[in-house]
Amino acid sequence: MEQVTLFVTSDAFDPFAFDKVIIGFSGGKDSVACVLHVLELGIPKDRIELWHHEIDDGDTGQLKMDWPCTHAYVRAFADALGIPLYFSWREGGFARELLRENALTAPTLFETPTGLMKAGGIRGTPSTRRKFPQQSANLSTRWCSSSLKIDICSMAIANQDRFTGKRTCLVTGERAEESTARSKYAEAEPHKTSNGKRMVWQWRPVHKWSEKEVWAIMERHRIRAHPAYWLGWSRCSCQTCIFGSPSQWASVAQIAPHKIIQIRKHEQEFGVTLRRDGDIDKAIARGTPYAMDPEHVRVAMSETYDLPIFMEEWALPAGAYGEAAGPT
Repeated sequence: MEQVTLFVTSDAFDPFAFDKVIIGFSGGKDSVACVLHVLELGIPKDRIELWHHEIDDGDTGQLKMDWPCTHAYVRAFADALGIPLYFSWREGGFARELLRENALTAPTLFETPTGLMKAGGIRGTPSTRRKFPQQSANLSTRWCSSSLKIDICSMAIANQDRFTGKRTCLVTGERAEESTARSKYAEAEPHKTSNGKRMVWQWRPVHKWSEKEVWAIMERHRIRAHPAYWLGWSRCSCQTCIFGSPSQWASVAQIAPHKIIQIRKHEQEFGVTLRRDGDIDKAIARGTPYAMDPEHVRVAMSETYDLPIFMEEWALPAGAYGEAAGPT
């Protein structure tokens, strides 16, 4: 097969040069900004796909880290904008990886235009996790990001023949303002799945944007933010993100006490706390719960989403410009 070439460089990046534009879509404000920016540039919708990497998998009774509403919110967003959305996840989700003991990493499942596919999980050396991801810029230590998002995306690209012989752009929403580590990311660079069969570049179009610019593009398009922001969170990651502030943990303890119970149980079982500065109860004790409206709690804690994505009268959510609680 003839090698795929792309006549762009990191310094002269042309997003129109690609056959397909995949946008990693978490439902958070930065990924929303990426979608809206790509549309404002004029990239045709028939080239765009949204990919959402699920953190949890199924009703297993195990610990679920993500917001209950996220799956439904990202579906509602994609439907409202008329863009295809594909879900992907590691079999068993966060809980299976957390509890892995002398076993292989679970397979990856991912939706495609022709149906559900499965890859991986059959090679390697059995190993044991049984420890929460830790607060670190190192993705081996903070394994949730790598195992449940980054690796899932790469697996889904590498195992779909529809990207063979094509030029694919993977859009992600990291911003330099968020952390020292993210400030060092390239705005555009070849992706690790790029090879002689396929050309894949990763593009971070909002890398230099301020939070003000992110909210501004959402205001222009009247997009209602993810329910987490309306409760007071300034970032939309997992509900029980390891980088959560004490006040966020105190808030989770109010609206999702069952998750705190499971985290406490696993901390005691593993002999390793989720946070480096003490167990989950110490974090909660140091925080002050957000002033959360009951209706916003209902929406955030529901597995369905019944609000319009487009707001008639747009407003900033309570969490806008709030406390930074994310990767360093």
